[in-house]
Amino acid sequence: MSDKDPLVIFTPSGKRGHFPAGTPVLTAARQLGVDLDSVCGGRGICSKCQITPSFGEFPKHGVTVKDDALSEWNSVEQRYDDKRGLTKGRRLGCQAQVQGDIVIDVPESSQVHRQVVRKRAEARDITLNPSTKLYYVEVEQPDMHEPSGDLERLIKALRKEWDLPALEADLGLLKTLQPILRKGEWKVTCAVHMGDEMFGPRIMHIWPGFYEGTVYGLAVDLGSTTIAGHLCDLTTGEVVASSGIMNPQIRFGEDLMSRVSYSMMNTGGADEMTQAVREGMNALFVQIASEAEIDRNLIVDAVFVCNPVMHHLFLGIDPFELGQAPFALATSEALSLRAIELDLNLHPAARVYLLPCIAGHVGADAAAVALSEAPDKSDDLVLVVDVGTNAEILLGNKDKVLACSSPTGPAFEGAQISSGQRAAPGAIERVEIDPVTKEPRFRVIGSDVWSDEEGFDAVIASTGITGICGSGIIEMVAEMRMAGIVDGPGLIGSPEQTGTSRCFIDGRTYSYLIYEDGERQITVTNRDIREIQMAKAALYSGARLLMDKFEVDNVDHVVLAGAFGAHISPKHAMVLGMIPDAPLDKVTSAGNAAGTGARIALLNTKARREIEQTVHNILKIETAIEPRFQEHFVNASNIPNAVEPFPILSTIVTLPDVNFNTGGGDKEGGRRRRRRS
Repeated sequence: MSDKDPLVIFTPSGKRGHFPAGTPVLTAARQLGVDLDSVCGGRGICSKCQITPSFGEFPKHGVTVKDDALSEWNSVEQRYDDKRGLTKGRRLGCQAQVQGDIVIDVPESSQVHRQVVRKRAEARDITLNPSTKLYYVEVEQPDMHEPSGDLERLIKALRKEWDLPALEADLGLLKTLQPILRKGEWKVTCAVHMGDEMFGPRIMHIWPGFYEGTVYGLAVDLGSTTIAGHLCDLTTGEVVASSGIMNPQIRFGEDLMSRVSYSMMNTGGADEMTQAVREGMNALFVQIASEAEIDRNLIVDAVFVCNPVMHHLFLGIDPFELGQAPFALATSEALSLRAIELDLNLHPAARVYLLPCIAGHVGADAAAVALSEAPDKSDDLVLVVDVGTNAEILLGNKDKVLACSSPTGPAFEGAQISSGQRAAPGAIERVEIDPVTKEPRFRVIGSDVWSDEEGFDAVIASTGITGICGSGIIEMVAEMRMAGIVDGPGLIGSPEQTGTSRCFIDGRTYSYLIYEDGERQITVTNRDIREIQMAKAALYSGARLLMDKFEVDNVDHVVLAGAFGAHISPKHAMVLGMIPDAPLDKVTSAGNAAGTGARIALLNTKARREIEQTVHNILKIETAIEPRFQEHFVNASNIPNAVEPFPILSTIVTLPDVNFNTGGGDKEGGRRRRRRS
């Protein structure tokens, strides 16, 4: 293999390598350690190795993928497609051969180790006032002497018995109305949508007699990396099922600007991404309805929260304007739509509500966080950080609330990290490094046993140790800093400088060995450190910029939200310099605050009016045009910070005063990376 061979890039892992033309995609995946399943050994029988190739311009990856980048569709794939069906656009990784530079997405269904989507539903007391309610009613039978339609008499009965306003009905309901009325002997149960600013009150569904069941709503957090949904009973407010999938748009770019660039540089690129996310959304609905064992036709309402780029792509709007100043949204107002307009496979008359965006790159997800955490109702100055591929940051109290968005990138998700991966069984998620011996101990997802405890090998026998997820890499880098393996500027020391042979020469810099078992090495490289530094610096700089606008150097309370919120150690986050210096007991987790905000809006329609008013009072700060953002970014690139002292942190931990950029240490004396033959 040489740099002249075609470049193969796998998403969502971000792993890449050059391979000679004619190399099967499955072979390339195995050599790079990409999580691509195969049971039949590449015979084209099991179909586990399905992949989705992407074509066009990919500025982030620095490649142009031509239509002939893979070998032509062959007879094995055709035979499988004829017998079982192959999703449009997919290929079998064992059959498709590399012919040119190619970007390949590995769908979740083709991954051996499925991701654990950690956006769980948080326990929360929510006032129940849903958009759709059930009403039992007895309808007058038709009378030749007083002629009127069945629908008119149903509406009259609902008005008389329940004091409901004038109601309407879709054609779909009219088609079933008469047989249901007669089957129920003129006694029926109606699901009535109470109406909003866009739609008037409407009968959505009817059942003969007294319907003892319920209807459901979905609260969906449409993120750059993951899509999480919470299925709620609209009569009790109970979360009956939660599920999540990877956002299939990842194959077009892991960060938002890559997707905007893809749209700009590829004709029909925006439509392609819209189709992908809607298909992913419908796959999630199938998954969550199956988990709850309900009919999707019982889902009559849905609320979505998302960042502005996802907002536009979900709606089918080209995000071109969001890729350049002044970052204009097509609309920032809340939207009420019919699910059928978005090709969503729910009840035929289901309604969809999208929370308002705040402005620019601060979207409906930030509005949902504001609804969930209510900084505008706090006496204390609260910093809310929704950590993800694109971080949303709120700072405020009763006086005012400021907001900004900061592009942290996918490093916190485990992407672009040499041994990084999504959160899945077998991924390292907790780390401790002995400051004297420099020896690591760790825990993996799916096990409560530490690696140096008895029984660890037995517990992880089924999953193995597969890599490091986002929370794991955060703890890893912080622990390396506390143990004196990494210095403030982010350089890994030599074996002589650090006192451990786990540091080994790796090109022009050193890497740190965490684990090896003869087949696999899990390491942290200096490039990994840089990726985390860039991500955390972007996060901290956004928070610091809002603090400047408030003219404060400290905050009273820090709330960590998002998929990482419940998994990040506050101490490690502060050692890393992700968040401002604060007492650890004042750093709390809100879990998936955006998802919680979506649930509040789903279950309480009054909350929708509340957040629509609230966002008009939130002042958006655009980091891209703020001169001090770059200054803060440079300072925050150090671990924890080049100029800010972090006095509270210094009372908890003592960071070694080391600097490895001295030329010290015998570079030939370190442990070398072991190559697989």
